[in-house]
Amino acid sequence: MTHSRSALATLGALLLVIGGLAAAALVGGASARAATTTLCQSQTAAVSGGYIVQNNEWNSSASECVTTDGSADFTVANSAISNSTSGAPGGYPAIYQGCHWGNCSAGGLTTTPIQVSNLTAGKVTTSWSTTQPGGGNNYDVAYDIWFNQTQTTSGQPNGTELMVWLNHNGPVQPFGSVVASNVSIGGHTYNIWEGQQSTWDTVSYVMTSGTTSVSNLDVGTLTQDMVSRGYTKSSWWLIDVEAGFELWTGGAGLKTNSFSVNLNGNPPPPPPSTSPPPSSSPPPSSPPPSSPPPSSPPPTGSGSCHVSYVRNSEWPGNFTGQVVITNTGTSAVNGWTLKFTYPGDQKITNDFNGTASMSGETASLVNASYNGAIGPNGSVTVGFQGTFTSNDTSPTSGFTLNGATCT
Repeated sequence: MTHSRSALATLGALLLVIGGLAAAALVGGASARAATTTLCQSQTAAVSGGYIVQNNEWNSSASECVTTDGSADFTVANSAISNSTSGAPGGYPAIYQGCHWGNCSAGGLTTTPIQVSNLTAGKVTTSWSTTQPGGGNNYDVAYDIWFNQTQTTSGQPNGTELMVWLNHNGPVQPFGSVVASNVSIGGHTYNIWEGQQSTWDTVSYVMTSGTTSVSNLDVGTLTQDMVSRGYTKSSWWLIDVEAGFELWTGGAGLKTNSFSVNLNGNPPPPPPSTSPPPSSSPPPSSPPPSSPPPSSPPPTGSGSCHVSYVRNSEWPGNFTGQVVITNTGTSAVNGWTLKFTYPGDQKITNDFNGTASMSGETASLVNASYNGAIGPNGSVTVGFQGTFTSNDTSPTSGFTLNGATCT
């Protein structure tokens, strides 16, 4: 078959157009692919919102990678991890804010680590949405929240590892053993596990009803409950909030759809110069011989102090709580005693950031050696653990600070 010159020219032009479209498609495809980052082994990538996505494959040499589109999200793209479910997981792909072994995100906890004594209810909240495949995958869906004895570290944190399990698939369980069951905190019910690692303590709060997402999970209420059980110290620092998936077998298809960490309120003040060093022993369990004398008049009259009482958790016969004492007056308080009466039959048995004693149903909390000063508009948090027989009703009024009535 023969073709005229004009027909061949037309055919050539058509082929050029088709080729151009194909090239454009390839360029467009390359551009779209460029927006997706693939991370394998233990690679990391900064994403929007000041977070870091990390693959963190630390206990397996199998092929395993995640992808992220640059937002606060990631997907486990493939995983050949196959570790025994009776041992440690093979990796923990995650997203975080703060500092992970010296690799720090932008802003947030990186620039303002929060001392546990200032980690009050609502101070740090986090939200996380996930997609969780079933099948033969063995994994957990868990926060990994790290506390260090100082504000920063370039390596393994030396404080406490707080894990919060939202869910799991397969016969996997936290490190350690169960120390409390059916504990209600912040609208969720947990079984609490604890185990001592080589240089730190791992405490896991495992939700009794699995979920794929949480909204405004309060890190402070969990932390103060952990402190009241003696698993961390008020002088230590929150330096890192991570959310991810510990993988024992498989895990492809696991997704973090969105993640956020919110720091509310003003950055905490530096610790007082009289604060004990991080390695010091906890406050004494009995009151000191005498409280330091006030260098300025204590609050007098209603309205010069405010007390907020929070019951952090409760399980049969036991509870944990905290009070936040705020000086709303114009003069500093130097040395304080807070008193209140329980409407129930509670008894405080342990305390931190102060020394507690009971007389009937009346509780007295005396400052520790390092937090007796409360400046105008300043506050201090005191936590405690206690028992009750039949009534754990929280007090709502009748608080006095150095004899003055508080609102």
